[in-house]
Amino acid sequence: MRAAYLIPAAVLVGAVALSSVFIVDERKKALVLQFGEVKQVINEPGLGFKIPFIQDVFLYEDRILGLPTQPLEVTPLDDRRLVVDAFARWRIVDLEAFRRAVGSGGENAARDNLDKIINAEIREVLGGVPSQSVLSEDRTGLMNQIRDQARAKALGLGVDVIDVRLTRTDLPEQNLESTFGRMRAEREREAADEIGRGNEAAQRVRAAADRSVVEIVSQSRKEADVIRGEADATRNGIYAEAFGKDPEFFAFTRSLTSYERALQPGNSSIVMKPDSEFFDYLRSEKAPAAQ
Repeated sequence: MRAAYLIPAAVLVGAVALSSVFIVDERKKALVLQFGEVKQVINEPGLGFKIPFIQDVFLYEDRILGLPTQPLEVTPLDDRRLVVDAFARWRIVDLEAFRRAVGSGGENAARDNLDKIINAEIREVLGGVPSQSVLSEDRTGLMNQIRDQARAKALGLGVDVIDVRLTRTDLPEQNLESTFGRMRAEREREAADEIGRGNEAAQRVRAAADRSVVEIVSQSRKEADVIRGEADATRNGIYAEAFGKDPEFFAFTRSLTSYERALQPGNSSIVMKPDSEFFDYLRSEKAPAAQ
């Protein structure tokens, strides 16, 4: 009869004993609460004990956690809107503060709060610099500033913000087409300016070349006229000297010149007598003396 009571009692004691023992994994931390108040903080892995049915155990991650933020529109100093998203790494460092801040919401509630904090800091930091600084490859200083400010505000949640990285910085979709249009118009304007400057330079070169041609031709003609005049003067001097030495030769050449001018193509024929002095010059090497 006594054995009939001992067996259920042993089972009950065993169940109570088992319910008072819990295991903390090496990847976890634990809080022991009694009627909502923190009674024990367990930061090391191993076995833990609690009062059955009175105390409750809550396990939290001891690892570094990731938090991808939602895409966020920011307006830098130059009023050029950008779409930014980031990735943060964080870790629970104060279980009591964490429990007070998020209550029973746990890590999901902490993620929501962190997302708000990080987005607020992204807006504040990126809103104080021009868009070129945000779009450049060297954004380490901006990311560190966002991390430090978010870390200071996240301490009240009992978490440490380890790192914040900007993963995307782009123009909004509705602004891309207008931006590309402005860029295209700017390039076309620059191209038109270059073409205009090129045409202007070409006109200057052509005008200078034409002026040089006129000057060179004019100078050449002037020099040619001078040379021709000098040659005519030399020729006339030679003729004058020759004619002065031989008057008969002068008369002969004058008659030849007259014949040449008279016997041009299309002119009338000239009839001469066989005993003309002209034929005498042709029949003999020495012309007859003038009469």
